[in-house]
Amino acid sequence: MATLKENDFAQITYTGTIKGEGIVFDTTDEKVAKDNGLHNPQASYGPLTICIGKRQVLSGLDKALIGKDVGHEFTIDIAPEDGFGRKSAKLIHLIPTGRFRKEQIQPYPGLQVNIDNQAGTIKTVSGGRTLVDFNHPLAGKELAYTVTITRLVTEPKEKLEGFMKQSLAIHGTEIAVEGNSATITLAVEIPEEIQKALSQQIKEAIPELAVITFAEKEADTKKDVGDPSKNLNRGSTQE
Repeated sequence: MATLKENDFAQITYTGTIKGEGIVFDTTDEKVAKDNGLHNPQASYGPLTICIGKRQVLSGLDKALIGKDVGHEFTIDIAPEDGFGRKSAKLIHLIPTGRFRKEQIQPYPGLQVNIDNQAGTIKTVSGGRTLVDFNHPLAGKELAYTVTITRLVTEPKEKLEGFMKQSLAIHGTEIAVEGNSATITLAVEIPEEIQKALSQQIKEAIPELAVITFAEKEADTKKDVGDPSKNLNRGSTQE
């Protein structure tokens, strides 16, 4: 029986709950998501392919998977520092209520807001001041995950598909692998520096792949059934 180690690729399913409260906050199971009011029609449900040790899932869950047997279900408890962190008083701010009203926002407890690119939750509104908590909603919470490691992933193409889904999650990404070379065709253009960083990360995680090429899909204004290479309008190779 295989045991997971760092840099292995594995397919997993999980459901995360707040320990002691039984509240589900994350799951790969679409039915569980629907039953708990978490369903997102834009999300992709089902098993995830991840690289162990690359923090493609919550840090505490990632670490806990090392040494676990493939094909088994586990319950993993995660302390706040390995989850969403401890609550910090420095992230709780008093903000003039007038600032919200200038933006035609009527503040009330529980309202999710974004201030200076920081997401927060309004805790209280008193007189001319509003208390906003910028801690993660699950900060300070102990978590429990029920995880099933369904199988090891060994094929480079499937590894790369999983890696890209966890890294960028760009809809319509296409992966082609031939020998030690991979071509990643994206629906959008990404900066060259990001391509280089991703290429390095891929080679470290999947050493079977030595050459990574990025390409962008051509806008689908015409249907061309000729040379498949015409579907690419630019690309770069990272060796």
